[in-house]
Amino acid sequence: MSKMWPASQYSHSNMQHQNAGKQNEHQNQQNLKTLGMTSAISTAGPKPIDIEKTNELNEALTPYGVFESEGEMHHRMEVLGALHRLVRQWIRDESLRKNMPPSVADTVGGNIYTFGSYRLGVHHRGADIDALCVAPRHIDRTDYFQSFYELLKLQPQVKDLRAVEDAFVPVIKMNFDGIEIDLLFARLALKEIPDSFDLRDDILLKNLDQKCVRSLNGCRVTDEILRLVPNINNFRLTLRTIKLWAKRHGIYSNTLGYLGGVSWAMLVARTCQLYPNALPATLVNKFFLVFSQWKWPQPVLLKQPDHVNLGFPVWDPRVNLSDRFHLMPIITPAYPQQNSTFNVTVSTRTVIMEEFRLGLAITDEIMLGNCGWERLFEAPNFFARYKHFIVLLAASANTDDQLQWCGLVESRIRHLITTMERNEHITLAHVNPECYNSIPLHTNNGQPLALPPGAPVTEHSDPEIKKNEMGEVIANYCSMWFIGVVFKKTNVNVDLTNDILSFTKAVHFQAENTNMLREGMTIEARHVRRKQLHQYLSPSLIQKRERTQSGNKRKPMEPHLPPPPNASHKKTKRLSESSTDEVSILSYNEDSNSSNIYEVNLQNGHASNHTTAETNKQTAEKSEHSNSCSDVATASCQCRIRSNAVCHSTFME
Repeated sequence: MSKMWPASQYSHSNMQHQNAGKQNEHQNQQNLKTLGMTSAISTAGPKPIDIEKTNELNEALTPYGVFESEGEMHHRMEVLGALHRLVRQWIRDESLRKNMPPSVADTVGGNIYTFGSYRLGVHHRGADIDALCVAPRHIDRTDYFQSFYELLKLQPQVKDLRAVEDAFVPVIKMNFDGIEIDLLFARLALKEIPDSFDLRDDILLKNLDQKCVRSLNGCRVTDEILRLVPNINNFRLTLRTIKLWAKRHGIYSNTLGYLGGVSWAMLVARTCQLYPNALPATLVNKFFLVFSQWKWPQPVLLKQPDHVNLGFPVWDPRVNLSDRFHLMPIITPAYPQQNSTFNVTVSTRTVIMEEFRLGLAITDEIMLGNCGWERLFEAPNFFARYKHFIVLLAASANTDDQLQWCGLVESRIRHLITTMERNEHITLAHVNPECYNSIPLHTNNGQPLALPPGAPVTEHSDPEIKKNEMGEVIANYCSMWFIGVVFKKTNVNVDLTNDILSFTKAVHFQAENTNMLREGMTIEARHVRRKQLHQYLSPSLIQKRERTQSGNKRKPMEPHLPPPPNASHKKTKRLSESSTDEVSILSYNEDSNSSNIYEVNLQNGHASNHTTAETNKQTAEKSEHSNSCSDVATASCQCRIRSNAVCHSTFME
């Protein structure tokens, strides 16, 4: 629910602060020092203008659905209560199955703990809930992913159920009565789990395996963040603002190499420590001030790391060589301390830092009264920034397959970005975190066309699975990611063949190893110029232009970031519009019969065939087949792999 900040409350507290004795003031300063690694930058209280701007901020957030109604909050509590009862029932049944006396099975307990945005109190309407299932020592993880998973299958209110057992942090994902839930599992070395149990005790981690420790880490970190901020209400409204801003500006995604929820929470918490008496409006402005000037890779820490000797690896660049290459380290405050931003790449850091600088300029104007808070939440148009794009298309035959397939492909995109960054001719590879769902391919002549954001893929049930003349399953659903690419201004051929091929092979290798690969699953990468985007996106997404405060088209700022440690120096010109039309891309098509190499000239959009004498015959056969395919993009990089019974040329045919 939205909340106004009464001026009288803060003016009164400010007067009390000014009239306090020196002894109390000194004691307050000592207490504030314990909230962070350093003393506060300013302990000044709010001024009337700060109260006014905070009220305006609160009102500006309301239209974006960042506050839930009482009914929605009550529904979440009911869902969590039902899930808790289901966990207790499962643990009791599993205990009886393992020959435990009924009287004991009734008392072993088991709990559901929340963490993340819901636990922090900053979740928005429709947000998912991160939760942890804690079980006693006689319940195994295999029980969780077998018997508990089967129990969930029987629940009528559970939909979209899927288990990711081989993940770094194993999880069961589901939609429980309309609420998306990510449920982790941890087994403690205890006979029973009391109803009220504090997970912050480090001794609980003794004798646990790594996966249990990682699962517990979410709850332990969230609770520690709340403990380390001077004013929880101010922290929450500030974090709501920063999260909305980050999502609107396309830099909210841990999976794709940006910052995730816990990272944004820790940055806001550090800002609150540095300005303990400031109101949210001021804290938002100071947030951009602090982190637009932060000397990365200097780490962000909320407290001095705990020295607990339980043998678990912690983030320490003095000891761990790999930790020295992290570009934007933000360290979790609970043992074992980890870097929550190890996924950040050179490109994503460049994009984030530019947004920090733009955020500072905008909030400075807001605090001066030159514009309103809605200016901060204006979403820039990603597609107006670049001339060249790599489009990743993941397609499959039905919605269940597509859900799993998209998750796997998305988890690997950052590796493609890192590979592209190593190319000496590429200065930036900017991935848009938005995943665009296409209308079913069978209704659009086999070609993708993105639906408006938030629109369902289809209102009907899965279409009948059909096969083409070659016996290959026809893909019905497609999801797309767009990567804006900036090239150096040199007249050279840019060979992305190996980069994209290694990416597609890695995806298929992981899919095969996890038994996820199904007939009809395809992955494809295409090079697309801006003028070809209309074949993938609606005109409203393409024609929208970014505007500055003066109403002019937004121009990207010059990045001022050092190169990563031990990396070859590569000067980044700017975030967009810096490439010329003289760049060429080398790419090729691969299937079981032949291999062609095409040089795609981006100046005129025509492809010239470069094949050796040994492949001329294969080329003729290939071109006959290609002529029957729908050519979505004239200059396209199409990498398809035929793996077992799965044909990845199906998507284009």
